[in-house]
Amino acid sequence: MGRYLDPKSDIVFKKIFCQHPHLLISFLNALLPLPEDGQIISIEYLTPEQTPSIPILKRTIVDVKCRDQQGRIFIVEMQIEWTDTFMQRLLFGTAQAYVKQLASGEGYHLLNPVYGLGILNSVFDKTNPDWYHYYSMVKVKDPKEQLIKGLSLVFIELPKFVPQTYPEKRLTVLWLRFMNELSSQTMTVDPELLMVPEIKEAVSLTEEAAYSLAELDAYEGYWKAVRSESSLLYAARAEGKAEGKAEGMAEGKAETARLMKAKGIPPEVIHECTGLSVAEIERL
Repeated sequence: MGRYLDPKSDIVFKKIFCQHPHLLISFLNALLPLPEDGQIISIEYLTPEQTPSIPILKRTIVDVKCRDQQGRIFIVEMQIEWTDTFMQRLLFGTAQAYVKQLASGEGYHLLNPVYGLGILNSVFDKTNPDWYHYYSMVKVKDPKEQLIKGLSLVFIELPKFVPQTYPEKRLTVLWLRFMNELSSQTMTVDPELLMVPEIKEAVSLTEEAAYSLAELDAYEGYWKAVRSESSLLYAARAEGKAEGKAEGMAEGKAETARLMKAKGIPPEVIHECTGLSVAEIERL
């Protein structure tokens, strides 16, 4: 194990962002599309009773839920391996948090916006080079003018992130570099990251010396579980592709056999060409 631990693991991510609200404030202000006059100033962490009850892959995802001084709710999820349900799960959790704001009989005017931030250490959109994906509810024919406020989702694909391609907020780039570059193989940290007090503090919270032996064992166990789950997901996807390919080949053979049969070609000849049995050919 190196001098630093990876902030994408559950124990490190939560030590940084669940125990130090000022670091989470800096992180959210940097990554979310908040207006200059709507920046987060203070937050309170939601209790488990206030958080959405949703099924998760406990070893490959960590989450933080909080509310700011304006009443807005923020859900932050760090996902190691992309799954097909991750986007729906974050939407579900964000929608639940939106609904749970009101007690029975309270007016809808009391509802505050809810933001869901999903940080992925994998790629889900392989057709688009963009790594920052912002979703909001808009009128399809007039998206710039008609916005229904309430739910917003942001997904960030860390593997696609390249600092030189993002000329916007400097703090955004530095926080993402922190998430992307720090790992167990890191021996030295770029001084540019350490120039920001909040990121410098976050770096210190990734140092191996800041963790007990039990925490280090949990850290190693986390990555062992992640590797195991990743292997299972890879095997499942490979099996699915193989089955799909086999099904496609079978359908192609059947279609060829139908065409040959329609032309009056004897079943024995069709069998030689397609490999289908005479009985299978007769059933077509």
